[in-house]
Amino acid sequence: MSTTPDTSTGGDTGDRRLLLQDCTLRDGMHAIGHQYSAAQMAAIAQRLDEARIDLIEVSHGDGLGGNSFIYGFSRETEEAYITAVREVVRHARLAALLLPGIGTIEDMRRARGLGVDTIRIATHCTEADVSRQHVEAGRELGMDVACFLMMAHSVSTATLVEEARKMESYGAHCVYVTDSAGALLMHETTERVRALKDALGCEVGFHNHNNLGLGVANTVLAIEAGADRVDGSLAGMGAGAGNCPLEVLVAVLDRMGRGTGAQLYPLIDAADQLVRPLQERPVQTDGNALMLGYAGVYSSFLLHAEKASRQFGVDARDILQELGRRRMVGGQEDMIVDVALELAGRDNGGDA
Repeated sequence: MSTTPDTSTGGDTGDRRLLLQDCTLRDGMHAIGHQYSAAQMAAIAQRLDEARIDLIEVSHGDGLGGNSFIYGFSRETEEAYITAVREVVRHARLAALLLPGIGTIEDMRRARGLGVDTIRIATHCTEADVSRQHVEAGRELGMDVACFLMMAHSVSTATLVEEARKMESYGAHCVYVTDSAGALLMHETTERVRALKDALGCEVGFHNHNNLGLGVANTVLAIEAGADRVDGSLAGMGAGAGNCPLEVLVAVLDRMGRGTGAQLYPLIDAADQLVRPLQERPVQTDGNALMLGYAGVYSSFLLHAEKASRQFGVDARDILQELGRRRMVGGQEDMIVDVALELAGRDNGGDA
């Protein structure tokens, strides 16, 4: 097996190195229906590289192999996206997301051949066992392997630790507390990250969404609780209300005296000049995005729920509340239409 790669950033948080990962080109796909062009990705990646960001994630919003009727078809192929970004970066390493059941080990091999260094393997927070063969394959390919425990708000801290230990035992270099719904309150973030740091020998990461307006605050708390890697995206570009806005996080950490090695001006310029103009629907904590965090719903459900709302004449907030009550998770996007139809039938006296 490969050894843990050097993930130093050149900056530090106290006496620890902190790795900054950008998700603009992956999670940001959700915000525009997966319609980046390869040229747009390359332009954004070049600015991120100039800013000395450590890892840049590139793939379909739902990870490698995500192009489908259920998840949405991207404008160009994954090969075109990865190749375009690989050609312009000099400092950053490339990452890709993979959800077992959507992406395959063969997808991982292709990504590795195109220059992807880090594979991030994501499962629901109670299903770590399905990641084993993918983690082991990533290690055999000599990749940096990070694992996501998605919807981390939906189980107890003890359960999250138990699942994280499985991922570490399979060979993960890092396990992430992943707040896919943007539903974690501040004390919950601290508790979960600290518990994983106490229980694991590998690195711990934190990825969140801004649905309750806590993106930056929770990420700072995660760092203070010991997180080794944290995610953000330019202008918060991501599913739902978006991710922790990377340029804001860097500014806050600089104000706190916690150097990251990242350059602020290129991040601000890229957010303002390249990313915000692409946002057909503003990435912000508006009413429907707020409901994702309030109801604890997977962030990438937002555009699907809004489409179903228009199609069936049902309030998107009611759809999201019902999805939360049913504890729907990533991969169950097809249930959004079923819920909307059922709610429309209730509104019409039971005749859908």
